[in-house]
Amino acid sequence: MFVLNYMATSNHIHLLIYDRDGGGVIPKSVQLAAGRTAQEYNQRKRRKGAYWEDRYHATAVQTDRHLIQCIVYMDLNMVRAGVVKHPSEWPHSGYSEIQRAPDRYRLVVRKALMELLGISDSDQLSLSHQSWVEEALRDKDMIRERRWSDSIAVGTSLFIEQVKADLGARGLGRKIISSVDGHELRESRVSYDGHLGGEKRPLRYENSLAWQIYDVYSL
Repeated sequence: MFVLNYMATSNHIHLLIYDRDGGGVIPKSVQLAAGRTAQEYNQRKRRKGAYWEDRYHATAVQTDRHLIQCIVYMDLNMVRAGVVKHPSEWPHSGYSEIQRAPDRYRLVVRKALMELLGISDSDQLSLSHQSWVEEALRDKDMIRERRWSDSIAVGTSLFIEQVKADLGARGLGRKIISSVDGHELRESRVSYDGHLGGEKRPLRYENSLAWQIYDVYSL
């Protein structure tokens, strides 16, 4: 399992992960990391109780232009929030690692990212990544896109149809939505838990069915 990009904010995190082998590595790894984080925080603060507000949500991302869009969307998280004007100003993210890998404490696996993007030269990765981000900044389109946080999968129509077919009966009620940016498979908004509001319904645990099928995930 490789980290391709990440974003840590004051109250949540985003991860872009490549699972080469499948087999449920991602949910097990996230469960371990979440549990350790909560345990260490509670011990340090001498508190008890839940640390995370919700279960995590995973979206399968097709490894084409949609992967690029996902990388840039994550990079601009704190720009959209109005905290910084450029992603390079936020140190708790993968932007600087993709631009220039640090000598120590690296999280982003540049080699895996380059392979998925079809880029053979490390300098070219940095230049391409920079151009994608700068283009997005020029467009000044900073609205939140639900497809990266609510969808089960994002990609071409063929990719989405394949995801839904692989889910079989578990794909029933999951809607395929089309837009100028591609297609997505999204959860039905039918109420399933009286304790969760509309914004949290897409975080239902059943989304784990898609985590073990496809290679690249946005969490």
